[in-house]
Amino acid sequence: MKIGVIADDFTGASDIALTLAEAGMSVAQFIGVPDGDADAGLGAGVIALKSRTAPLQDATSQSIAACKWLLDQGVSQIILKVCSTFDSTPNGNIGPVLDALADLLDEHSVIVCPAFPENGRSVYMGHLFVADRLLSESGMENHPLTPMTDPDLRRVLAAQSNRAIGHITAMTVLQGADAIKADMDGGYHFIVDAISDRDLFEIGKAAKGAKLLCGGSGIALGLPSNFGVSSKAPGWTPIKGPGAVFSGSCSRATREQVKRYGAIASTYQIDADRAVEDGYDIGEITDWVIAQGRAPLVYASADPETVRVAQDKHGKGVAAAAIERVFARLAPALVAKGLRRLVVAGGETSGAVVTGLGAQVLTIGPRAAAGVPLVTFGDTALALKSGNFGGPDFFEQTLMMMESSQ
Repeated sequence: MKIGVIADDFTGASDIALTLAEAGMSVAQFIGVPDGDADAGLGAGVIALKSRTAPLQDATSQSIAACKWLLDQGVSQIILKVCSTFDSTPNGNIGPVLDALADLLDEHSVIVCPAFPENGRSVYMGHLFVADRLLSESGMENHPLTPMTDPDLRRVLAAQSNRAIGHITAMTVLQGADAIKADMDGGYHFIVDAISDRDLFEIGKAAKGAKLLCGGSGIALGLPSNFGVSSKAPGWTPIKGPGAVFSGSCSRATREQVKRYGAIASTYQIDADRAVEDGYDIGEITDWVIAQGRAPLVYASADPETVRVAQDKHGKGVAAAAIERVFARLAPALVAKGLRRLVVAGGETSGAVVTGLGAQVLTIGPRAAAGVPLVTFGDTALALKSGNFGGPDFFEQTLMMMESSQ
């Protein structure tokens, strides 16, 4: 194994696994730190943690354990995979985890770049943009767990890290990999500007030999070629059978997807109050889903004001955790009843589903959308979507893709 990835959520893990797979690497996505060794033929291993919003000590210890396992598999380069919107809080978890990994690997200059131009994420003058909006005006300022109100990644990371924060400007990146490397003095985490895939490929060249990087999936674009790997698309065997859509994300993009799919399919809404009271009969919901002709939508996605009301009533994170428990119980019940296709929207929701299914390794297939691969667990097809990813008709299109040859 050459490249090891520590991802702070499940959708982010499949996102970067797709990037590496499309670049030609053989990739496996592991759910948590494996107990045994990986297949010796793997080029990259992606460990999916649920550490983005975990208590800081837990996030750090899990990440260190993942790093040590990857090093035992022979990797020479570690990527700390974070969201392309750099989701975090003023206290972490990105900065402290990055510091701990840098100390473990004795790495003194670390490239930090969450840019993902294909999905509208760019970094310019140290500020993160979502399409033509600053991060703080993109809807992420209303995120229920990690509201992002400051688009200046230098300030965001400086508030969390014990290291000095440097900046590699877009003008330097335009000059290429050698210029990037020349600007990187030791002892810093460097926020690196990137507004195009070309920039990310140059950053990848500059990262040759680096022991640690941090970023979104785009940071992996230029890395496999450093190991002599050339690109090829992952294969796919069609999976047919009953399907469903789960949506727990409250992002703008997902709410539009819920609206569009809800106009053509049956829907079942999970209510936060009832979930907190443990008032759902999973068997009843399971029977309802299986009885539908078209794959139905089970959702808890809501507008920011509704989320705030639930937080005020139950406490921050309590309602979200209760809703995740519903999805975690529902997914295995449906698979036991014959469900074969499942599309999941939201990182926390995806983590709950995969954990509920007891999955340990996911096989990476072709892309359903930028940053979203089709994956398989046994004979079940899954698509685990970060909240803001995918077009308006993502749910319908992805369910159809699962049934066809790619």
